[in-house]
Amino acid sequence: MILKEALQQTQRLVLPAVPLEVEQTCHREMLQKMAGIRSVDFSNEISTKKGTLYLVAADPERKLPAKWKQYFADGKAGCYIQIRPDGGGEIIASHPAFLYAFVTKMLEDEPWLSSPIEHFENGRMFETAFKWHRPLFDYLLTQSWRTARRFDPESHIREMARAGYTHFEVNSLAQPVPFEDPVPGEYYSQFYTYCAALDQFVDSELNRGIYPLEYLTANLNLLKRYAALGKKYGLQPGILCFEPRSVPEAFFQRYPTLRGARVDHPFRSRRPRYTITTAHPLGREHYRQLMQNLLREVPELAYMSIWSNDSGAGFEYTCSLYVGRNGGPYLIREWRSHEHIAEAAGKNVVRFLKLLRDAAAEINPEFRVSLRLEPFKEEHDIIVAELEPGLDVEVPSMLVRGYELPYHHDKYKDVGNIAGSIFHIRFDEKEQTQLQHFQQRNIRPHLIYSHGNGYNLEPLLGIPFPWLLWKKLNALYKTGFEFVANLGGFTPSSLAPYHINQEVFREFQLNPEVDVDEVVEAKAGDWADNHRGELVELWRLSNEVIEWMPPLPLYSHFGFVWLRTWVRPIIPDLHAIPEKERRYYEAFMVSSANNPNLVDLGRDVLFELISMEYGEHYVERVDRNVLPRLEKAIERADELVDELKRYRAARVFTDLRDRLRALKCWTVTQRSTAAWVAGVYGYLKSESQKERQRWREYLDHMIDMEIQNARELLALWRTSTTQFMVVSKSGETSFIYGENFGELLERKIELMEKYRHVEPRIDQEIMWKI
Repeated sequence: MILKEALQQTQRLVLPAVPLEVEQTCHREMLQKMAGIRSVDFSNEISTKKGTLYLVAADPERKLPAKWKQYFADGKAGCYIQIRPDGGGEIIASHPAFLYAFVTKMLEDEPWLSSPIEHFENGRMFETAFKWHRPLFDYLLTQSWRTARRFDPESHIREMARAGYTHFEVNSLAQPVPFEDPVPGEYYSQFYTYCAALDQFVDSELNRGIYPLEYLTANLNLLKRYAALGKKYGLQPGILCFEPRSVPEAFFQRYPTLRGARVDHPFRSRRPRYTITTAHPLGREHYRQLMQNLLREVPELAYMSIWSNDSGAGFEYTCSLYVGRNGGPYLIREWRSHEHIAEAAGKNVVRFLKLLRDAAAEINPEFRVSLRLEPFKEEHDIIVAELEPGLDVEVPSMLVRGYELPYHHDKYKDVGNIAGSIFHIRFDEKEQTQLQHFQQRNIRPHLIYSHGNGYNLEPLLGIPFPWLLWKKLNALYKTGFEFVANLGGFTPSSLAPYHINQEVFREFQLNPEVDVDEVVEAKAGDWADNHRGELVELWRLSNEVIEWMPPLPLYSHFGFVWLRTWVRPIIPDLHAIPEKERRYYEAFMVSSANNPNLVDLGRDVLFELISMEYGEHYVERVDRNVLPRLEKAIERADELVDELKRYRAARVFTDLRDRLRALKCWTVTQRSTAAWVAGVYGYLKSESQKERQRWREYLDHMIDMEIQNARELLALWRTSTTQFMVVSKSGETSFIYGENFGELLERKIELMEKYRHVEPRIDQEIMWKI
């Protein structure tokens, strides 16, 4: 007998006397797929009656029989499954989310369903790889892609639970843009569209009326809706906020002595913005009320993740604020040393975290607060020393101190700063030592990583690199990380129906001893029938492409969209195009009118993104290591689409081919960006006509490639039914392209052809523009 046959004998499902919503969700899905079930009962009584199957989330906080809790008394996380030949037994999960994950796996997974009942008859314990796994900055559900077309929130949440996620973010704005006063010529207010702060959902006695009640109500209702959907599938909701975040100036007209740190960016903003000081008792009372007012509305909120010192948020007197150490009058006095200021600032950060934790704990005692640690290089030691249970940290590595980390690209040893990205696949042995120091103090480090939805390859969707991902997951697991956050979040099947990366994560999370090749082979069989070998072959080719892909600072992730790289003309003098003709892309750039990036692709505000040398190396590496592999993969995909057009499997091959074509277009534009920096800088630095001619030819070759590339991308956009990139259903923003993407490409091609022969030039005076 196999498991599937045993499940057909199940006659009676039993849920706890007071069932959780996720238990009821599981029993509904089991009723749909297990035709033999005749009744559903609710009881805490345990029997071994023939054909009776128990379905329980044995959460430690619930009043349940000790037998159901004994499986996880040692702190294990996962699911105990016993299925007898008569269809009776029990499915007992350590936490609500894992109940749904393992029930759906048992109902869907053909290798499980076909396995001998002996594998389950005496009971099996399945321990998950990670106790907590959550999205961090969930692009689609709560952040800057939340207007994406074809996106369904409930399906997204359901698929996260199915894959073994345990927690998720719920604080999304209900509108495409934030309610912030616009300032002519300024971009800064748009940064408030993501990581919405507490005051976007509730108010306090101090700030009542600052934001319209209708605005707060709409945002709060959406947050509550998402939290309720998560409860249905066993996921615990939380929030990701930039805090302490600036407040409208109207607040300080009421309370001028509560002005805290100035947190706007000196280059991007046109008006000073300030936080409320948390060094004043009234400032702390304001945050206490916000926290409790939100928890009263959504008491099941489990955590708050805090990012700071960016996008209109910051703590007083920390070194990394945009305009340096500053703040209100209550934290330090004049003539203090750098060390004394760092100590006061660091302790103030932790006091704020404790305030939020303690305020929330009055309603939900298990509530936790975590802080992203990278921005606090100078205050790092003080913050870490002051942390206590219930206060956690988020890091891409336990060795983090500021933004510098000792990790390099596997293929390019000179390329660093890859921690957290898809290229970070190994961990130094020192990580375990640091991890243990935190664990001994009951402080949870949440390891930040990304497997491709955001912060890598933006705005592409569904690019497969399953073996690379498995290496990263295995490294996380072997190092001992139990609390993990996927930066950028999850890609639902509505946007990428054959995304093998998600399936590899699911299998690894539910069984970390899994063999990645077996997972890939099995899923290829599900999707491509008898052509599984060909699909695995293509995935391997794609995986190899990504392994050899060098990163281009900022452009390899959100900067690619922020700076409109796919739709702006890349010509030797970017401002040779008249202002009216380039306004179509400049209007949506994350940029002020005096940003050097408008005239120099190697810079953004005061940062150097790409040096001439790195640009040249990047082009060489893409030409030698990436494009040949990518073209080989596309050529093979074309062959398979043509060969298999009469078969059902043609759908998965067409989908993958078009994603690879999009990846090539993305890669060529990355190459063009790097080549522009190398070529224009090389031309301007040349001292001889011969050398200038060489660089001119270099740039001409780049322009030829980019025009042809834009034509190929336009053809793909017009003909493909594959959702190969994120597109907004409501309209273009600086963070996401809209339905007019094809029109923008047409204008790019037209302008590149019209102005391609201009002399290379960089306006060195643009930053002084008024």
